[in-house]
Amino acid sequence: MIKVLITGGAGFIGSHVVRRMVNSYPQYHIFNLDALTYAGNLENLKDVASAANYTFVKGDITDAAFVQNLFAQHDFTYVIHLAAESHVDRSISNPIAFVMTNVVGTVNLLNAAKHVWSGSFEGRRFYHVSTDEVYGALGETGMFTEETKYDPHSPYSASKASSDHFVRAYHDTYGLPVVISNCSNNYGSHHFPEKLIPLAIHNIKNNKPIPVYGKGENVRDWLWVEDHARAIDVILHKGKNGETYNIGGHNEWKNIDLIHLLCKIMDKKLGRAQGESAKLITFVKDRAGHDMRYAIDATKLKSDLGWVPSLQFEEGLEKTVDWYLSNQEWLDHVTSGEYKKYYTDQYEKR
Repeated sequence: MIKVLITGGAGFIGSHVVRRMVNSYPQYHIFNLDALTYAGNLENLKDVASAANYTFVKGDITDAAFVQNLFAQHDFTYVIHLAAESHVDRSISNPIAFVMTNVVGTVNLLNAAKHVWSGSFEGRRFYHVSTDEVYGALGETGMFTEETKYDPHSPYSASKASSDHFVRAYHDTYGLPVVISNCSNNYGSHHFPEKLIPLAIHNIKNNKPIPVYGKGENVRDWLWVEDHARAIDVILHKGKNGETYNIGGHNEWKNIDLIHLLCKIMDKKLGRAQGESAKLITFVKDRAGHDMRYAIDATKLKSDLGWVPSLQFEEGLEKTVDWYLSNQEWLDHVTSGEYKKYYTDQYEKR
């Protein structure tokens, strides 16, 4: 049986990848390894929790002995490594946590894979999921390609850049079969409400201020999370060892324009007068080291593996709003911390 280890599978992107893999590959066994820190939420996976080909493992990738034992016990065929500290503001206030998870945790996984797979790398794959933020910032024109020089500007992006380099080094030094993808900003359901879009949806619904950094001029390329999960699936199965693939949504938006679109959608969904929610927009002091623009050129992924995004941003954003408005209990549990009890109820009390 093909065994797939997905790290960080209870998080936002990870839960979508786990769900896709469990449902699409009943002949695989999917192991979800997550430390269940603040952003790890097993309520994201209630619909597959009882699937015969799914196992949840609570553990921390910074614990080298634990990781080694887990690999030795299960001899995974594939690793999809998503576990990461990812919030830039948190990296500014506590960079060491990002070094430990994103760098040390990644190296622990690489060491375990190298050791357990040492008999033969044939048929194995270590897939490292990264971010476009490792490339730094763009001016008004141009896009990030797989050849763009790394130029990280925050402790978060520096830690991810370091982990990317370690993954490549293990390929070049030891021959470990690896692939890397660097993605643009994700949006969609089950997103922890500290990030821009779910935070804005939550605040608009509750008539709270919508914080926007600076003047809202920063530009991001937005990728629907289910399209990202589909791209990961394609790269895992069809990508070439040692290669990097950029994943982008072809949806560049200034933050302030995104928020105005979101306010317009929310006004319609909530039955408010057009323009009512926009009154909640509140400009706040800009983030330190805030990159002005990101944009991904995903030509290689399209030409080599045939992947293209399925949704334009307006359609995806409306789907996202509909999900949050239809899942108030999930949002209440996340914002109150109640979601943390799910693991105890489902695993520790049995």
